[in-house]
Amino acid sequence: MSRQQAAVALRVAVRILRGWQATVQQACRILRVSPATYYSASRDQVSGRRLDLDQQQRVSLVLNIHASLRTVFTNPANVSSFPVLKNDNPFFDGRSPLDIMAQGDLISLYEAYKRIDQMKWLGEA
Repeated sequence: MSRQQAAVALRVAVRILRGWQATVQQACRILRVSPATYYSASRDQVSGRRLDLDQQQRVSLVLNIHASLRTVFTNPANVSSFPVLKNDNPFFDGRSPLDIMAQGDLISLYEAYKRIDQMKWLGEA
């Protein structure tokens, strides 16, 4: 991923996380970026930011979760609110997908993505 692509992807991921009502701390843990980088991206002031492979994967997962939600839900309000709703699926165990993602480890983010992505095949919307 080029620096320009990374900057654009990071800005989009930050916008998505803000739409999900993620706190700055949650977003920073999910993306593994500093608050300064988060604020720069939220103001569209990130240019030429190099993301390491882990950060690229995190940004990609946020974008893919958003794409999966847009496939499952036709109502934009559901797309933005689903990540903050408590979920009784055994994996989430009464926690919201955002709570799981914000644990900060890549595997939690990936596992949340897998569960959300499976909804489009299971017709759970």
